[in-house]
Parts: sequence; C-alpha cells; structure tokens
Amino acid sequence: QLQASGGGLVQAGDSLRLSCAASGGTFSSYVMGWFRQAPGQEREFVAGITWMNGPTRYADSVKGRFTISRDNAKNTVYLQMTSLKPEDTAIYYCAAGPISSTSYSNYVYKGQGTLVTVSS
Repeated sequence: QLQASGGGLVQAGDSLRLSCAASGGTFSSYVMGWFRQAPGQEREFVAGITWMNGPTRYADSVKGRFTISRDNAKNTVYLQMTSLKPEDTAIYYCAAGPISSTSYSNYVYKGQGTLVTVSS
C-alpha cells in the first residue's frame, strides 16, 4: 500500500515536498514513480527513480525544479518541488513497479493522491 502526503496550497515560486510511504511490504527493489493529473487532463509522468537510489528521470516540464529521492530504510519516496508554477497544480500520485516506465499502467502498486495547488 502506498500513501502520498504533503500536498497543499502554495504560491508560485514556493517549494513543497511530497512523501510517499509504503506499507505492507518492502519496496526497495521496485522502481518508484510520481505522476500527476490536473483537472480535465490525463495523468502524466513526473519523475521516477530506480531502486537503491539509482538513475532518475524527469518530465521535461519539471526538470531542474523537482527532485525525486528515496529512503529504502523508511520505505519512503520523496518529491521535492521548487519554483512551483500554477501549471503544477494537480493531484500527485506515487506508484511502484518492476520496470522504469513513464506509463502509469506499468506500475503495479498505486497510491491515493495528494492535491497540490499553486496560486499565481
């Protein structure tokens, strides 16, 4: 089970850190990903990280502003978001899967989202 948290209402330019806590098993060998879905839009890939804090990948829209990391000892993955923009407003979801992928359907475990709202 995955549970995302840390969302909230912030102003443009602010920072926010999301957390995704895994329970019911160990996810250290899984690829972890963050996705988001804005109102009226499809869910999109944001960032991913392989196991053991390996290679990361980011959507072009967040590259240089967002950082994904994981703490396997705590079974938790983080998304540090800086220089937030109104277009970052969305529900953010975390997911775990066996392969690195930008497709949400390739992830096996999916958590409930946390809402991030960025005001201008």
